[in-house]
Parts: sequence; structure tokens; C-alpha cells
Amino acid sequence: MSLFTITKVRKTFQNGDSKEEILKGVNLSLREGEIAALVGASGSGKSTLLTIAAGLQSASDGQVLFEEKNISAMNQEQIREIRSKKFGFIFQFSHLVPFLTVQEQLMLMLDVSETELKKSEQKREVDKILQLVGMEHRKHAYPSSLSGGEKQRVAIARAIIHKPKVLFADEPTASLDSKRSKEVMELIREITKTLNITTLIVTHDEEMLSYTDHIIKMSDGLILKNKELIH
Repeated sequence: MSLFTITKVRKTFQNGDSKEEILKGVNLSLREGEIAALVGASGSGKSTLLTIAAGLQSASDGQVLFEEKNISAMNQEQIREIRSKKFGFIFQFSHLVPFLTVQEQLMLMLDVSETELKKSEQKREVDKILQLVGMEHRKHAYPSSLSGGEKQRVAIARAIIHKPKVLFADEPTASLDSKRSKEVMELIREITKTLNITTLIVTHDEEMLSYTDHIIKMSDGLILKNKELIH
């Protein structure tokens, strides 16, 4: 079943006196429980497509359907509610709050998502997610004491603590070495399958593509190749 359907999406930016078209009528569907990768050269439009799908910026034309609801027609408050409750985000850098412990980072995310869980239930949920990402033993640690790989594991935990339907990851391994990159991608794949999340990743690292189900190759604002893998 398609969770996302992106139809004829275009994105145009004003560049001085002229307009620059970054996306040129993109069509894409994402199924529930799959991990898909957007790949292509710098400037191909992959990060722009991800941010439009995630409701972080609007398309100039076309529509984005999520759970058969047209995000493109929603106001900012409606989009914010979907992002906080249904979407999770991982970026190249962890962006952890320096004065919060690992446990507090995840508790804050639960508050942002307006969870109905009581505080005691929230702490139990945090423990479960930290165990899933292998960081339960560091729950009282501050970001300054964590390695790069540990920070990204916490960032993943924070992105999924509220049980989102979709996980968006923009170059999640770009700041890590090869060993840590593989560990993070293995973890993202395990979480995608265990929690039945739909995951959309932007990556330039072809070694990471073996962890995905679906490769979408972009060039010059268009999708050149849309390939589903069989594992």
C-alpha cells in the first residue's frame, strides 16, 4: 500500500532576475514499511524533494499525498501537527541539545509530539527505545561525552520515540567513518522493519544502498531510475 504519493511536483526558486527550476515534475510512490534511498549528484534535487515530502517547504506545483491527505493544501498548523506526530527526522549531524541527557532528549521529543503517556510511561518508553538502539547504558550521559556514532544512535532514538509513520533521513552517515556508517544503516534498516516505518533517505554513499529496498536516482530535477531491490 502506498503511504506517500508525490504527483507532478515542481519547485522553482527566484535567482536574481531569473527563475531556477529545481524539481521538474516529479512522480513518486512510497510503500508502508519500505526503506527508500534518493541518490544523485549535488544539485540533482534530492534534498529538495525530501523536504517537500516532509512538509518542511512547499512545492511550487503538484501535490503530496500522505495517508490519502493532501499535504500541499494544508495550512502551516496542520502540517506542523503531522510533522510532530507522524514524521521523524535524522540529519547529517545529530543536533542534540547540549545541556540535556540522553533520556531528557527523548522525553522532550515526547512532549513536542503531545503524547498522552504519563511521565512514568514515558520513561518506560524511553528505556525501550534506547535498548532498541543499544544506548540504554548511556541514558544519563550528556552529548559531550558521546562518540559520533553514539550521538547518531541517540538522534535515531529521538526520531522514532513518538512512533512515527515516516522517517526522513538526510545524509545520516555523511559525518561518520565507514564502520560507523554501516552500523547506523543496519540500525535504520532494523528499525524500519521492526516498527514498520516507511523510511526515505538522501545519500551520496553507494555502499549504503545495499541496506535499502528501493533506489530512486535523480538528475537535474528529474527521476532517472526507480529501482526496487529484492533482498
